[in-house]
Amino acid sequence: MKTAVVCGAGGFIGSHLVRRLKKEGYWVRGVDIKRPEFARTAVDEFLKLDLRLPKNCLKALARDGGTVDEVYQLAADMGGMGFIHSAECEIMHNNMLINVYMTNAAAALKMPRYFFSSSVCVYRDMMPGEPEMHEDQAIPANPDNEYGWEKLYSERMAMAYGRKYGIKVRIARFQNCYGPEGTWRGGREKAPAAICRKIAETEDGGTIDIWGDGSAIRSYTYVDDMIDGIYRLMQSEIDKPVNIGCPQYVTVKELVDTVAAVAKKKITVRSVPGPVGVHSRNFSNDRIYSTGWKSQFDLQKGISLNYPWILKQVKKAAREQK
Repeated sequence: MKTAVVCGAGGFIGSHLVRRLKKEGYWVRGVDIKRPEFARTAVDEFLKLDLRLPKNCLKALARDGGTVDEVYQLAADMGGMGFIHSAECEIMHNNMLINVYMTNAAAALKMPRYFFSSSVCVYRDMMPGEPEMHEDQAIPANPDNEYGWEKLYSERMAMAYGRKYGIKVRIARFQNCYGPEGTWRGGREKAPAAICRKIAETEDGGTIDIWGDGSAIRSYTYVDDMIDGIYRLMQSEIDKPVNIGCPQYVTVKELVDTVAAVAKKKITVRSVPGPVGVHSRNFSNDRIYSTGWKSQFDLQKGISLNYPWILKQVKKAAREQK
């Protein structure tokens, strides 16, 4: 039986990853500062630890009887665009501590395989219509936000430790991930969840606010696709950063239209000031395609699964307020 530690197992992607690993027959330890909010954890063992402390990182990875086979480092202080722009210092401070100590602990305990969850925020701003950007084009670097700078440095650190200590490091740069059991309110939610929530809370024919004019272009990746990409990458021999994202690119306005169609509502959009981020995204997925991975969920299919879950949360919250 293979063994794995999932750091960030209390979060959205981490909790889904735990279920995939259990399905594949792994013994799994989950580690996080909190347990999953919306579902019971499927781990064999759960350690509630603050990974900003070096002793806790060592505790997270240590196991009687030897080392674990695989470490998945997804623990991070993060959220959607609003949070990324309002909590720059907290993100850089907390995430750098986690990544510095986790990488060092993996080396100290001789972990054979180490996965690091990065982000396409490492790339510069792109304009609509630009050719696909490949992973190596992240350097020379000019990320749009501090979250991207933090991720880029953490990538370099993981690869340096991998070279020195013989760790097989795998790095995935996530595009916007969404799906059931993701954060849907409170300021940390990402665009798909925020739009689903707003439309769920709005009557047919109503109006919702969006930041900017809705022309920003993004790719939204359904969580099952992301988890499959993570798993395939970890089993591969690719030792360079890898983009993982749905190849379908849409504007924010098209995202709204897709959610409205799934909700069977007519919705008007009102533009308001707010952090928008880069103008456009367009990345090559050739490296992850080489593992046999292929996106199975376009935006329509993904939203048709995500919107009903968020609608259920909205109705539940409304009942609890009465």
